Amino acid sequence: MHRLGYLAIPALVSLLTAADGKRLITQTDLYAFQWIADARISPNGASIIYTHVTVTSKHDGYDTSLWIIPSAGGTARQLTSGPRDTSPRWSPDGKLLAFVRAPETPGKPPSPQIYLLSMEGGEARALTEMPKGANAPVWSPDGRFIAFSSNTKAKDFEKKKEGKEEESDVRVITKAAYRMNGAGYGEPARPSHIWTVEIPKILDSAQKAAQFTTGEFSESDPVWSRDGAKIYFTSNRVAEPYYQPQDSDLYAVASTGGTITKIASIDGPIGSLALSPDGSHMAFTGAINRGQGVPQRSYSQPDLFITALEPDSVPKNLTAQYDFDIAGGIGGDQSPPKGASPSKPYWSHDGRFIFVVAAEEGSANLKRIDAETGKVEPLTKGNHDVFSYSATPDGSKAAVLISTPTNIGDLFTVDAKTGQTKQLTRINDELFSKLNVTEPEAIWYNSFDGKRIQTWVQRPPNFQEGKKYPMILNIHGGPHAAYGYTFDHEMQWMAAKGYVVLYPNPRGSTSYGQEFGNIIQYRYPGDDFKDLMAGVDELIKRGWVDSEKLGVTGGSGGGVLTNWAIGHTDRFKAAVSQRSIADWRDWWYTADIVQISPSWFRGSPWEQEADFKERSPISYVDKIKTPLMLVEGEADFRTPPSAGGEQMFRALKYLKKPVVMVRFPGESHELSRSGKPTHRVERLEHIVAWMDQWVLGQDIHTYDLQ
Repeated sequence: MHRLGYLAIPALVSLLTAADGKRLITQTDLYAFQWIADARISPNGASIIYTHVTVTSKHDGYDTSLWIIPSAGGTARQLTSGPRDTSPRWSPDGKLLAFVRAPETPGKPPSPQIYLLSMEGGEARALTEMPKGANAPVWSPDGRFIAFSSNTKAKDFEKKKEGKEEESDVRVITKAAYRMNGAGYGEPARPSHIWTVEIPKILDSAQKAAQFTTGEFSESDPVWSRDGAKIYFTSNRVAEPYYQPQDSDLYAVASTGGTITKIASIDGPIGSLALSPDGSHMAFTGAINRGQGVPQRSYSQPDLFITALEPDSVPKNLTAQYDFDIAGGIGGDQSPPKGASPSKPYWSHDGRFIFVVAAEEGSANLKRIDAETGKVEPLTKGNHDVFSYSATPDGSKAAVLISTPTNIGDLFTVDAKTGQTKQLTRINDELFSKLNVTEPEAIWYNSFDGKRIQTWVQRPPNFQEGKKYPMILNIHGGPHAAYGYTFDHEMQWMAAKGYVVLYPNPRGSTSYGQEFGNIIQYRYPGDDFKDLMAGVDELIKRGWVDSEKLGVTGGSGGGVLTNWAIGHTDRFKAAVSQRSIADWRDWWYTADIVQISPSWFRGSPWEQEADFKERSPISYVDKIKTPLMLVEGEADFRTPPSAGGEQMFRALKYLKKPVVMVRFPGESHELSRSGKPTHRVERLEHIVAWMDQWVLGQDIHTYDLQ
């Protein structure tokens, strides 16, 4: 095992400057990237506080601190020192800021706690001291209390007093879903409950918190009623729901505690609660299942709902006729790697409109939706990705974070009446002013059956018409996800290395409607592979690429399709399959998610043996001639290496085919998006090195037998 060394000389090529003095982007520019996450506008709309994310000096992680900037424009200044400060939340009067800080304790994982900071100055002080941490602070309307989430149990306080914090590391597993990618092994005896803590007039020490909800089920997304008398929340109160369609409901409980009341339910999961200005209705996002006796979809497009707040109210689907993704987004590799928080819908001051982001054909924009008729109108417009937002209490102004194919992400304000945006930050301008970063071209083409497919093509910065370039087909995961108008370092760097990069949204992708997204159900992979190959043919027809110099890569669902592609065609000279699946049967038994039966398959592996085998890439491994690299995260619970790369590697070694496996210690399924920065860079290096060796025929010895 060793780091790549071959790049020492070729890397000099990527530093060559163009006539305007700009250089090509490199893989290590990642270390200088900066991100903005979770921007929160003040109650009076005058200021915005956001989480600023940077790579640590050792390039082994990410630091987060809080910054503030006037919403009218001006210079941002740092509020907190970090290095693990997130989740800023203004008090209702704007005089205090609650946030989450995770101090380091030698030899122990960070335990996040809620801190308070006076906006008049002074040092931040700890408000909570929960043995198992505190997260997701939510202010009461009068500013006297904060509700938060914790999986602390009452006995933990006694253990802490007695100095008996250590627990056995032996796990007794009783649930089918017992671990989660990135989060690790679950603790079923520790559901996440809602707690409250009172805000003292003078905070001189951590305050005693009160447990608000109890029992065996977790609660999330707490929202205070306008008078502070109730707290609403969502929960799935079914003991073992693994093999049922996803679901959750809206509940309420008095702020003094007591009986929990179900308020509203849909046949499906709900979240992102937003209370109306008069407190009479709740807006939320949700996805409808198909009901009993009907095959469940593998993809159910989310909608915006509104419900009254009386017990057993019947929600109204406001966007049933709007065939795009409410609360949807665009996939890229440069979302904030730390500090992000889900955005919620918000209301206009008179309760006439609800604002929420929606994804349409590779773009994500804020929409204004009539709370009575469901009419959808654009608030923001453009080929970009609105990936986070928050608004003033009256909904008149919003702080939004926007990414484009040439901008990682910056902070803007949006006026609710006009939709006019104003840019406040240019956080990566110093770096990007030196880089020759170019826009991809979006094109549409017809697939084998006439279905229209959208794709983006990132060409080398100095692309010359008439010259044929090597090409990399880059396949997104999901499969229910979407590429689009957002920044992708991977695409930019591959293009800087001289490749045309084709990254399509084949059938099964989101942001094109319910039918397009779900059409691959029970036949994935399959026709989506044909969509991808039609895209390759389109670029060849346009004369942009050399048909003899084709490579393919993809991660997760894209890894599945990469494995599938090389088992069904010899057109690619090289392939890199990342965190993939080789055998659906083994994945069914080992993955952290279990809801693939009956939504992806009509039953279990022993009930549908032929179908599982037919759709497993490993079934076609004897047909593979393409040199294959397999990229694996050793802590990946979503696509465990044992069900993916390890199988492909062992089989191809047995067949004496060119294959290599690159394993990243400690990395989860999120390697490419929030993994250790050095690992993210080395991953890019390995992918392109493999392409350079087998597509371009470069003399690279990194993968020679040792």
